[in-house]
Amino acid sequence: MGPSIPCKMSLLQLQILVTAVTIVQSFPASQMQLPARPTFLTNNHRNNNRHQQWVVSSALFSTIEESTTQSSSASAESEKYVIARGDGSSGGGGVPMKKSKQKQQQQEIEEEENDGLVRPKVGAAMPNGRPSWFHVPAPSADEKSRYQNVKESLKDLSLNTVCEEAQCPNIGECWNGGTGTIMLLGDTCTRGCMFCAVKTDGKPPEPDPFEPFKTAEAVTKWGVDYIVLTSVDRDDIPDGGSSHFATTVDLLKHANPSLLVECLVSDFQGDPDSVATLAKSGLDVYAHNVETVERLQKFVRDSRAGYWQSLGTLEHAKKVRPDLYTKTSIMLGLGETDEEVIQTMKDLRSVDVDVVTFGQYLRPTEKHLSVVEYVTPEKFEHFKKVGEDLGFKYVASGPLVRSSYKAGEFYLTHMINKEREEEAETTDVVENSS
Repeated sequence: MGPSIPCKMSLLQLQILVTAVTIVQSFPASQMQLPARPTFLTNNHRNNNRHQQWVVSSALFSTIEESTTQSSSASAESEKYVIARGDGSSGGGGVPMKKSKQKQQQQEIEEEENDGLVRPKVGAAMPNGRPSWFHVPAPSADEKSRYQNVKESLKDLSLNTVCEEAQCPNIGECWNGGTGTIMLLGDTCTRGCMFCAVKTDGKPPEPDPFEPFKTAEAVTKWGVDYIVLTSVDRDDIPDGGSSHFATTVDLLKHANPSLLVECLVSDFQGDPDSVATLAKSGLDVYAHNVETVERLQKFVRDSRAGYWQSLGTLEHAKKVRPDLYTKTSIMLGLGETDEEVIQTMKDLRSVDVDVVTFGQYLRPTEKHLSVVEYVTPEKFEHFKKVGEDLGFKYVASGPLVRSSYKAGEFYLTHMINKEREEEAETTDVVENSS
């Protein structure tokens, strides 16, 4: 018998490692290779006639943009992303648009400018001053505070958070509460949305294969009962990172079965298999943001994203797992009308989305879209009431509300646990009476 090897692994780390080996061994060798992404058909949903029933095919999702898989050529990937938007501005990342698409989009922009509706622009005049209702708790400077504990644990394990990368104004409140939103798959996005501060690149570094284990360790140390995992878009990975998420969820649930896990993810390019992989991973809340109303999509989001594609992913997640909670978020202050916001809520309810959040768009830098208006707290309250009347299980609406918002997590924790307890009681009654 050879000499013993000293092991510095904690009991938790050893448990996670054993679980990971078991997961890997459970798959046949033939399934270890990721399948090629299905071919997509495009379906241009302008949706001017809302009497037409929108149906998502089981094999593909609709999108308002042309498929751009061909555009990620070797030459484009070797360069930093610089997306040429329809208004002539650039920045935020993304694949360069084809000239024909630029011309077409410019024509659409001119038509929309003539209809009297407002849209956001880079470099446009900003509203004078920030309103008085923008007040948030500052991060604690105390070395023994929970804020510093969260910060140190993330640093020690080389984990990224959307709190820092996206410059979230609520970082003090959430980290002081002992939790953060962990951003998987690295800190560099393959898309370039005009509202987002996360850095972009055509070919980001490969994801850290140990990231799921590090995440499970950090979250277990925090001792929270609800955690949000999110990520950058990774169009360079065959499944968009869906299996990476699924592994992380499995490890988290193994370490703490009662932990509620929300995954705020990309649209996975509309790939139903990737959506299903995550939906069936054991997570509790499947979140994907539509970001804005349909009319403003092409001004706000990367050209590979789309209103109907986003709705399709949310619908498919619910179809795969009917008991799954689905969630989305909408930014206000980008020029949307009240009617457009309400129509968006109706579209979300048509695919049975459970939770919606509304927050004020804040410009990260001068290279991003300017704020069109600061929406009043009264208007946010109005949309909350409308959302509740439309049947959403929960609506969080306020200037500083964000997709992963700690106050919302408390409510969702209570709501999910209560509904599951009621379902269990109903099942017991039925079984006892039979």
